[in-house]
Amino acid sequence: MPALIPTDHIARVVWLGYQPVPVEKLVITSAPLDVMPLTFAGYEGEVHAGLTRPSCSRVMKQHPKGTEIRNVRQLCVVSAEEMAEVAADMGLPAMDYAWVGASVVLEGIPDLTHLPPSSRLQGPDGVTLVVDMENLPCQEPAVTIDKALPGQGKGFKRAAEGKRGVTAWVEREGTLRLGDEVRLHIPAQRAWRG
Repeated sequence: MPALIPTDHIARVVWLGYQPVPVEKLVITSAPLDVMPLTFAGYEGEVHAGLTRPSCSRVMKQHPKGTEIRNVRQLCVVSAEEMAEVAADMGLPAMDYAWVGASVVLEGIPDLTHLPPSSRLQGPDGVTLVVDMENLPCQEPAVTIDKALPGQGKGFKRAAEGKRGVTAWVEREGTLRLGDEVRLHIPAQRAWRG
């Protein structure tokens, strides 16, 4: 029995980008791409690329800050629809995906931020991204938005709650291109009842 089930949810890649340098003075500096070749380490040149990474505040209950751990935060995948909602809640006409440090922006998967961990997003050539977990809103996009549009960034964290997308890592190497379609595969297990 397969552990992952292909769904009928197909999304279109509407934006690709990468963050070439670490956040400087809390400001994100992302650059758009038309083509994103992905290796097991992520996108070469992306500050979050690598097979391992130092632990951060997201996992401080499991690992002391700076501990070398497996890098499951190679990419930031966001929903075009959710980002449009965030922009509307902030009173902005649109969201510049570079402001939020997006790597891959998808259109067509409802409630993308709450995909089950371990879901897969598979592209036309077989390139496969594994969803790790929800990417919680942080201060850097707010500061970046405020730098671009003075006075507008302060509402980001509240508006982006539950709509910030997911972190992901590369399970199968390949290439994503603008306009590609990716299929969602979900784990074949019931929800945890804890």
